[in-house]
Amino acid sequence: MTVLQSVLQAGGEADLANTLVAFTINLVVGTGAIHLGALLVVDVDTGYGRAALTALLGALAWAAILFFLPAVPVLAPLLGLVVWVTLINWLYPGNWVTAAAIGVVAWFVAVVLLWVLASAGLVGVEALGVPGA
Repeated sequence: MTVLQSVLQAGGEADLANTLVAFTINLVVGTGAIHLGALLVVDVDTGYGRAALTALLGALAWAAILFFLPAVPVLAPLLGLVVWVTLINWLYPGNWVTAAAIGVVAWFVAVVLLWVLASAGLVGVEALGVPGA
């Protein structure tokens, strides 16, 4: 049980609060991961705002795809990944290879950050702004 879960066990309101806290933490981690990925791959500081927008749009697209295609276990994650890389390609300089490289670095950074937070008992390992992490 994570620290957040033990603090927020009271019921319906706690579920909403837990969801909002988890979403915020995941958005911050996703934003940081995408920003670092872009900084390392593109070698230009594109700002946290663009990374936050990418993480938010990616999370919304990922959630929508999983909501509308829950019974398609292979297609839904692949479609989510394609949409996420498309968002990166649209919002960052470079081409499709650059966007995919930013995505790979962002995924790796998010996994490491969330593993550290999960090891400390603060969160579960998932990042809404980074598909599959």
